[in-house]
Amino acid sequence: MNKRGKQQSGVALVEFTLAGIALIFLTICTFHLAVAMWNYHTLTYAVHETTRYACVKGVNCTKPGNTCSITVGNIATKVQTLGIGLQESQLSMTLTTDSGAQTSCSPLSSCLNSTTVWPPGTNTDNAVGKKISISAVYQYKSPMLFFWPGQTVQQFGSVWLPTNSTQTIMF
Repeated sequence: MNKRGKQQSGVALVEFTLAGIALIFLTICTFHLAVAMWNYHTLTYAVHETTRYACVKGVNCTKPGNTCSITVGNIATKVQTLGIGLQESQLSMTLTTDSGAQTSCSPLSSCLNSTTVWPPGTNTDNAVGKKISISAVYQYKSPMLFFWPGQTVQQFGSVWLPTNSTQTIMF
């Protein structure tokens, strides 16, 4: 080997290592960002579809002979079923009527067995033409956020993903 070859021995390995660390970091970040966006899309879809489901279960479902009324437990179960991949312990939901009455499910699993009819008949909140809202917030935890300023190495960072859907009661 000549003198120049001995001095440059291993330079390619060092350069590849330095570039490889950045490439692996960017790959992991891209993956976790994609998972966060998938969780947000799933949450938004679940809340929107559940609101659509609830808006056709108004006052006419509570009249004698009809059995289509729903409970807070039915709504929580619908969000859980449609929210594929979302951890219910990280998900909180709030049901709001047109008069401002709120039912909170924090976490979602606390309402799965609730037998309270919703929307409620008080203040005619279940009347045709009244608005109902379902809002939810999901805590997404990611190892990517280890590198966020202020985070310690031992904890996963978390980001809150909020969504809201409002519909008018149809029946």
